[in-house]
Amino acid sequence: MADVVPHLRLTLDGARRILDAAHARALAMGVPQNIVVVDEGGHMLAMVRMDGAKPLSVLSAHAKAKTAASVRAPTGGAPADAELKLAMAQDLHFTNLRGGLPVIVDGACIGAIGVGSGSGDQDLEVARAGLAALAGAKQF
Repeated sequence: MADVVPHLRLTLDGARRILDAAHARALAMGVPQNIVVVDEGGHMLAMVRMDGAKPLSVLSAHAKAKTAASVRAPTGGAPADAELKLAMAQDLHFTNLRGGLPVIVDGACIGAIGVGSGSGDQDLEVARAGLAALAGAKQF
């Protein structure tokens, strides 16, 4: 077994590419959004709060991104009866709200995007647009 392995990493340029595409989609939809891009550990790389976006939704957007990066899956798929238990077990850093997508390239989760301030469907649409801008990223 190797002591060291190569590691893919989402760069700031990649995070900004995701952020810019998501921002453009939110503008086209006419839905002001908070958009957060994190690395694989859930640490923020890029963020925007559009004019008119709900200020507290910055927190949910970040939570969506951290959750998607942590579970390596889109947010919103956990059973409803487990939501509170999962959130409590994760010291309230877990959310089951729709709008978080992991950034998976070559089978490795290298980050995530979280979007908040619209409906769950709107948040997810904006997140998908951001993810589509990164070459090689798995689409959800």
